Formats: sequence, C-alpha cells, structure tokens
Amino acid sequence: MIPHDEFHVVFGTGPVGLAVMRELLAQGKRVRLVNRSGTAAAPESVEVVKANAADPASTRQVCRDATVVYNCVNAPYTEWATLFPPMHAAILQGAAAANAKLVVAENLYMYGPVSGSITEALPFHPTTRKGRVRAKMAEDLMAAHHSGIVRATSGRASDFYGPGAGLQGIFGDRVIPPLLAGKNVTIVGKLDVFHTYTYITDFGKGLVLLGMHDEALGKAWHIPNAPTLTTRQMLTLFFEEAHLPPRMGSVPELLLRTLGLFNPLLREVAEMLYEFNEPFVVDSSKFVQAFGDIATPNHEAVRQTLEWYRLRDQTKAVERRSLHA
Repeated sequence: MIPHDEFHVVFGTGPVGLAVMRELLAQGKRVRLVNRSGTAAAPESVEVVKANAADPASTRQVCRDATVVYNCVNAPYTEWATLFPPMHAAILQGAAAANAKLVVAENLYMYGPVSGSITEALPFHPTTRKGRVRAKMAEDLMAAHHSGIVRATSGRASDFYGPGAGLQGIFGDRVIPPLLAGKNVTIVGKLDVFHTYTYITDFGKGLVLLGMHDEALGKAWHIPNAPTLTTRQMLTLFFEEAHLPPRMGSVPELLLRTLGLFNPLLREVAEMLYEFNEPFVVDSSKFVQAFGDIATPNHEAVRQTLEWYRLRDQTKAVERRSLHA
C-alpha cells in the first residue's frame, strides 16, 4: 500500500527524470511527473502534469503537498544561459512553498578544468559559459538552503549513459545503434584518457537516496560510479558485449571547432571539450561513506544498456510490421 502522506514530484521527463521515476516506483512511492506537454512515457499509476517550470505560480501549484521535489529539467544546449536559470529559480520556489525537500540533479560543469580527482570540496572555477551558469545555480541553491528558504541538496553526475538515455546519453542514440549495426563509432575527445561515466539508473537511485536522508541536505554529493576507464575501454566493453570487433574513432578537434563556427550546437559541444581531452575522474567517496556504494559494475551497466536498445529496436520493428499489415 502506498503511504498517503508521501508524494514525490519530478520536474523533467528526460532520461534523468524517468530514472528517478523508476526508482520511486520500485519503492512504491506516489509520483507526479511535470513537463511542458503533459505527456510522458510513464505507467498509468504515474500522474503526468503539464506546467511551465519557469513560472513560480505554476510550480507552486504542481508542488502542492509534495514530500520531495526533484529538479531534473534540462535546457537545449544552445539556450542554457537564458532558459535554465528561470526554471531553476521557479522550481526552488515551488518546493519552498510546499515545504518539501528539494533534490537537484546537477552535472560537473561548475568545476572547470581540474587536475586530479574531482571532489565536492573543490572550488568552482568554470571557464565556459555553461559552466558559469551551472556554478551560479549551484551557489543559489545552497544559499537558499542556508538562509532557510528551502531544504535542498544536489546530486552531481558525470556524462551519463544507459536505458532511455537517448540523444542526451554519451553512449546513447548516436553511438549504440550504429555499434549494434556493426558500423564505426565516432565520439568527441581523446579515446585514451580516463573519463568517469555515470550509469543513468545509478543517477536516479542516488537522487532518490538523497531525498530520503535529511543528512544530505545543505550539501552537494557526487553520485557513485563504477571504476573509471578510458573511453576506448568503455567502448570496447560495448563491442565485446555485442560480440563485435571494436571499430571506433574520434572527431578531430580542429574539425569540430571549425564546424562550430557555423553550427551553434557544435559550438556548445566544442566549449566542453576540455572534459574529454584530459583525465576527468570523479571521486564519489563522500556519498559512498554516507549512503553506500550504489554503482552498477561497468560490465553489467553495459549489458543492461545494450539489452534495452535491442528491446527498443525489436518493439519498433513489430510496430512497423503492424502498420504495414
């Protein structure tokens, strides 16, 4: 039986929001998803509500009676600076009005280039436009908590992949379908530098755990990851699981930056290349010591990801046959 007094509101129905939803449902929680359309790939037991996440009046309405609010929204890469901060502020106001705990999904852009392991104790030194936006939102969140406006925490993850990660996934729709088709896979950045990748299921589980524990409030936490490998090693795991010979390459940096002069999206991608050209290793020991190690082993995460993509392809094939029957 679902407790009537525990109600979880998730803003955003992209990969992270849906990962949070799946974890909440696995725990028998009552869930409301909030997005711009009012539709989402969710079970019938989940309420899906249309709302404007940048409008405080709207967020206060959908957060009403919430126990925990999860900010899992994202903004188009080319519109981060203009669209993200208003949503961040309005969701904070909605959670505060409901006296709910607020859990914010964050990435690692605020740190900027780092020499050595990335820990939560590092100061913010963003060198990119998106990094400065992320740093300001993170600072505003903790300031609101410490001033008593809202009870808040954040879970930070690296580039994620896994079931449902789609185009946002680092090993997502641009990588897995061509890989399964036996084609060459091309990524940005250097293949042979170490880079921490976050499994999307672990991201969702970690955010829910933070919402469960009051000791998480007022702090930022790095979501646990499996041991860091090089990008080549990660991709090789995918090829091996698919029983295919590894075929991979990387986009030349000069080409990417040149194309970025004419393509706004590629310009935004090029801005973050520092993360993939030097070692990018995330330390999540603080979370592990407080709440346990929830990281899925690399091999298992890769297996589950490919299994999800194969099932998705089979479902699409059946639907196509039905349409032409």
